[in-house]
Amino acid sequence: MKTTGQSAMVRLFLTSYDDFKVRLRRRLGSEDLANDVLHETYLRVDRMEEPLNLSQPNAYLYRMALNIAADRRQSDARLLTGSEVEELLHVGDDTLDPARVVGGQKDIQSLLSALYELPARRRKIFIAARLEEAPHLEISRRFGISTRMVEKELKAALGHCATRLERKVIQRFGPGAGKPSC
Repeated sequence: MKTTGQSAMVRLFLTSYDDFKVRLRRRLGSEDLANDVLHETYLRVDRMEEPLNLSQPNAYLYRMALNIAADRRQSDARLLTGSEVEELLHVGDDTLDPARVVGGQKDIQSLLSALYELPARRRKIFIAARLEEAPHLEISRRFGISTRMVEKELKAALGHCATRLERKVIQRFGPGAGKPSC
């Protein structure tokens, strides 16, 4: 903390305050933002330890204020809006419903049971395609089978799991895509 009086930069800032305020308000399009930026600029100038040898100290101070405004806008852009916060709060309410959590856990257990009922190769193909998101060509090479056989194995695995979980399978590729199976 300085023990001596105001520095030359602080005195210059205070003398030019009204001019900076007009210029910043015009540049930033908001009187409130201009005031906030000027206050932050003052705090930074007041904390400066060493006197600077500047040829244009007014331009330096104005540029400092513009940089503070840019930093503030950048940090404000990272903040969530009120509606985004509200949406996240509602999503949290739905996901923490105990009945849904228990139901989801039962579904996972049923799916695991259904997967272990599959032949080993079919189960591994299903896991590679759905969990590892491996392309069918890569899976066919890994298991030494055709891509058509990969598709057949996946269809059989999905059908089995859907039956065990009492769900309908919606075909996502090939003829009849988008239609539920009966």
